[in-house]
Amino acid sequence: MLSELNSKNLRFKRGKLGSLAKREAWIGMAFIAPWIVGFFLWTFGPMLASLLFSFTDFNLLRREEIQWIGLDNFRRFFTDPLVRQAVKVSLTFAFIALPVSVIQPILMAALLNDGRLWARRLFTTLFYMPAVVPFVSAVYVWSGIMNVQTGWFNRALAVLGVQGPDWLGSQVWIYRSLVMIGLWGVGNMMLMTLATMQGVPTELYEAAKVDGAGPLTQFRHITLPLITPVIFYNLVLTSIGIVQYFLVPFVLKGPNGDPGNATWFYGMHLYKEAFSYSNMGYGATMAWMLFIFVMIFTVILFSTQKYWVYYAGGED
Repeated sequence: MLSELNSKNLRFKRGKLGSLAKREAWIGMAFIAPWIVGFFLWTFGPMLASLLFSFTDFNLLRREEIQWIGLDNFRRFFTDPLVRQAVKVSLTFAFIALPVSVIQPILMAALLNDGRLWARRLFTTLFYMPAVVPFVSAVYVWSGIMNVQTGWFNRALAVLGVQGPDWLGSQVWIYRSLVMIGLWGVGNMMLMTLATMQGVPTELYEAAKVDGAGPLTQFRHITLPLITPVIFYNLVLTSIGIVQYFLVPFVLKGPNGDPGNATWFYGMHLYKEAFSYSNMGYGATMAWMLFIFVMIFTVILFSTQKYWVYYAGGED
């Protein structure tokens, strides 16, 4: 009799828990429903439409004459000399900007993590502040700072008796200038790296000091391994951002990519085809080829993390 009552109570509790779980699941679905609807309407839907457009000759100026052309846009993509130029420019800039953009936040965070630094909170705030400035406004500010005749850089160099370069008009200096403009806004990555550094257990540093390890040895063998997850995160986001690089050169040089097509980035070419020439079909093809490249590159990056990224409590 007692066992029968226990089994009934157990079934009742299971039924009650099951109904509670279902109710919580429905409540959760109700909360995320706006996001799901928005995703299908404003993300997945346009992506699917752009995929269909990539197989057509869709032009905004003659929308009533859309024709299915199959893989012609993709054949044009692989034979387009401007695509090769844009890829070359984007890769050249990436080889310069990517290492600097990943290393700079680490150095800034290491500086701010030093307890001997005076007014650390003030410097942390100052380093982060450019990240909240609208980037278009920041680009216009930098265009004035780097002006060949009236810019602060060249005026400061003139005081030292040095003739300043044409920062934004020279093919030699344009990439260095773009990297400097980009570094002005690394406050987010710096702040995340600093927070990760401050989460490293102090016991590890104390044990290293007992063993006679100096600051550089501690940084190399303790700090760097333990902040590799945030380094990996910054590396992935920075890589994707550089591949899609468009806003700064567009604001500085316009859609033509001067000087000497040195700023003819892939995003610039895509913009010209899709919005200046209204070739939405070919523009959609370029966008999907960029998406495929980013996906492949991201998968490769994630496949390398097991060799150098250390997750505390996980497998080596």
